[in-house]
Amino acid sequence: MVHTMENEYLRVGISDAGAELVSIYDKKNKREVIWQADPAYWKRHAPVLFPNVGRHYGDHYRVHGQEYPSRQHGFARDTEFLCTAASDTSVTHEMTSSDATRASYPFDFVLRITHSLTDREVQISWEVINKSAQSMYFTIGGHPAFRVPVLEGTDYSDYSLTFEGQDSLTYLLLDPASGTAFAEKTCELKLTDGNCRLDTHMFDHDALVFDHSQISRAGILLPDGSPYLELRCEGFPNFGIWSVPGAPFVCLEPWMGRCDNCGYHGPLDEKPDINSLEPNETFQKSYVIKIF
Repeated sequence: MVHTMENEYLRVGISDAGAELVSIYDKKNKREVIWQADPAYWKRHAPVLFPNVGRHYGDHYRVHGQEYPSRQHGFARDTEFLCTAASDTSVTHEMTSSDATRASYPFDFVLRITHSLTDREVQISWEVINKSAQSMYFTIGGHPAFRVPVLEGTDYSDYSLTFEGQDSLTYLLLDPASGTAFAEKTCELKLTDGNCRLDTHMFDHDALVFDHSQISRAGILLPDGSPYLELRCEGFPNFGIWSVPGAPFVCLEPWMGRCDNCGYHGPLDEKPDINSLEPNETFQKSYVIKIF
């Protein structure tokens, strides 16, 4: 089921499947902003990545002395959530651990996701509660995909990414064999006045991975340089930018933690940027999408 939030500016849809944001319709400009999951390119809209962002090296990890299998981006995006509250301005979903989740993630938890609508902004909030009797470790991230091009008669390369106040950014590429990050080789994303043009070859080597809290605000500009949308994510240590080469969308991805470094064999609790919770502790984080 898809639940709808609506005001005079936007109409927003959130699905019970994965608690996924599936639509932001801009009423003023009469256009859909969220990628509509054409399976010819990519079958998702804006999945929530939990309990891991990206992949563990070798598709397994160790925690508390045991080894567990894992899959890219975790299981939340493929889980049916329970809608616990819904109104014109807020929708809350919840999932809890089960025998199925414990087979690959040995913790008891509650994951609560709330989408809130205020004027031309959608806030996505995460709450993770550790219901285990031991320390719990996880990463969590957003993966919203935005339609580009969005104006008739324009091309992908007519649009730009924008990063307020930045002169340049550094990023890592992913190892195609393992899907994990080449941590020892840093690349530079050169910017002009904080902007860079989108390029159909930008993602030939998969996602661009930005560490060290470089990005707290990222946006997309229309061909005339006016703002299309902006994503704000204060206090996120990692950020991904990705698309399928040649596909008409781009993903701006705020992450609390990310994939393993290529060759990482250490335990989960020693992984860089890992989040930890003691028994009965709660983790909370949110980011905002603004439509202009």
